[in-house]
Amino acid sequence: MRARAEAIENFAAALRELRNSVGNPPFREMSGRSGAISHTTLHEATKGNRLPSWETTVEFVRACGADPAAYRERWEMANLAVRSAGAGEPSLGETAASAPASPPPPDEIAGDAQPVLPAPNERRRFRLTRPALAAIATATVGVAAAVFIAVAVSRGSGTDGRGPDPSGSPSKAALSAADCPVRPTNPPWAPPTHKGDSGAFIGDITLPDCTRVGPSETKTKVWRLKNVGTVPWKGYTLHRLDLPQRPDQCQTISDIPIKDTRPGETVDIRTFVTTPRNPGLCYVRFKMMDGSGVVAFPGGRPLNFQIIVG
Repeated sequence: MRARAEAIENFAAALRELRNSVGNPPFREMSGRSGAISHTTLHEATKGNRLPSWETTVEFVRACGADPAAYRERWEMANLAVRSAGAGEPSLGETAASAPASPPPPDEIAGDAQPVLPAPNERRRFRLTRPALAAIATATVGVAAAVFIAVAVSRGSGTDGRGPDPSGSPSKAALSAADCPVRPTNPPWAPPTHKGDSGAFIGDITLPDCTRVGPSETKTKVWRLKNVGTVPWKGYTLHRLDLPQRPDQCQTISDIPIKDTRPGETVDIRTFVTTPRNPGLCYVRFKMMDGSGVVAFPGGRPLNFQIIVG
């Protein structure tokens, strides 16, 4: 399909451009720098015949002296386009280890912040909480929700790790525009994984709740957060919880990188969102993960977006 071919070629072009920017080193030389992948595989990654695996991409980018994290979102979007087009063959060089990390168990409570009750007419604020023990990560509380930090603002952009049903996940029935904004309840309190870790939801910079977007359109979603604790956010990400993504839902990358954020700093977190073909409500949630891939704030509400399609 054209979309699949274009996604693969565009990503290959990005790799060719990177290699060209550092003087077009021979693939054998790049392989030697990597020490983990053959020159043939590196060469194939630039041809645009198949999408290279993330593992191959990492080695290619490192061999060019660049940061693989800068290419993660582009690879995720290309991979998403390939999957959406129904490609049955695996990515070039793909192995179980090179595929994107699997999501947290669907029953995990996906909360990021413990709310501090606001005064009347006052904006809500949240204090991030601590993740449950590793064993709890396998517990069952419902279809996973979104990842993140102190989220719930009065207008509903923040949602807890639960959906419209008490199981902690969105209802299996399709949501409609009439359901927006979804008003979830708070998950059980739990402390943050790292003592002193805390964050606050500042606002939706783009696509506030219940924004209307046409079918099959791609928009940029931006949330603004603030690190109000004492723990630096280094290598943190927002992990999508409703995986695998369904065709009737908005499509995003699975793990959204968060720029390293020191205590007291604010950060804008952005990702591309592609709406489905059919009208309805996209209600997508994320959980904040620390640099080691552990849920940072299991006891608070996750970050989400709610888009009306059509």
